Parts: sequence; C-alpha cells; structure tokens
Amino acid sequence: MKTVNGIPPVMPGIFTLPPYDDGPPALLGGFCPACSAYYFPRPKYCRTCLGPVEEARVGSEGTVYSFTVVRKKAPLGLPLPYSVGYVDLKETGLRIFCLLDPAALEKLCIGLPVRLAVNTMGRDINGSPCLRPYFTPASAKGERHSGKGKVEV
Repeated sequence: MKTVNGIPPVMPGIFTLPPYDDGPPALLGGFCPACSAYYFPRPKYCRTCLGPVEEARVGSEGTVYSFTVVRKKAPLGLPLPYSVGYVDLKETGLRIFCLLDPAALEKLCIGLPVRLAVNTMGRDINGSPCLRPYFTPASAKGERHSGKGKVEV
C-alpha cells in the first residue's frame, strides 16, 4: 500500500496521494463507459448494466448540499467537534457523503463552494494515524499534504 511519509490512506484507492504533480487531490471512483455513469466509491460492476467499471477521477471541487456538526465523542480519533455532509461534485455531478474541514466549522453553510484536501486526521481501525480526504472552503488558500501537516500552495 502506498503511504506518505509512512502514513497510509484510511482506505486505498478512494483518493489520489501526493505528490499532486498533475493537479489537486481528487477522489477516485468509477466510470461505466457503457452507461456514462460515475460512482463513488468505485463498484466492481455498473449498477445499471452490470458491465465493468473503470477507475476514474470523480472530483475535487463541489458545493455543500447539506451538513451537520457532530459534538459527541468522535469515532477513530477524529477531532471534536467534526462535521459531515453531502457535497455535490462539480466535475461529475455526483452527490457524496464526506467529512468537512473541522477547522472551518464556523464557515459551513449550504451552497458553500468547497475543494478536496488530504491530511493526517484521526486513526484507522488498527489505531494508527491515517490520511483522510475532506472538503474545505474553496475561498481558503490551496492546501496539500506534506507529511507534516497542511502546506500552502
């Protein structure tokens, strides 16, 4: 499994890992060429035609559709409070359920433009630190994972 400075992704194959030479971080999902349908996460087979699904970038920018702030003890070492919500991806039109930037809770609102960030956040099921994708307000400066936290681009 690919790691960044020894820290693995929370789940392999759901987002691109640094270095981001060909663009910003992106979620990886699937695309069915027969149906022109996108999926996240990537299924083995298309839900419509049951054909094979290819790996595809499904998005790195979107708009908050809905969200909630959770103020109870967070699972897997996530920061407290943390936020989850639905984001409509600009590139593919998919609506996905995801983490939102815990440092931007006061900025969250429906319709907020957001972009994907990847950073060390929480722990995996084995209790080890892991990289997680989350969406952060697009008005903030771009961030990339350097292995030592967030880095301005």
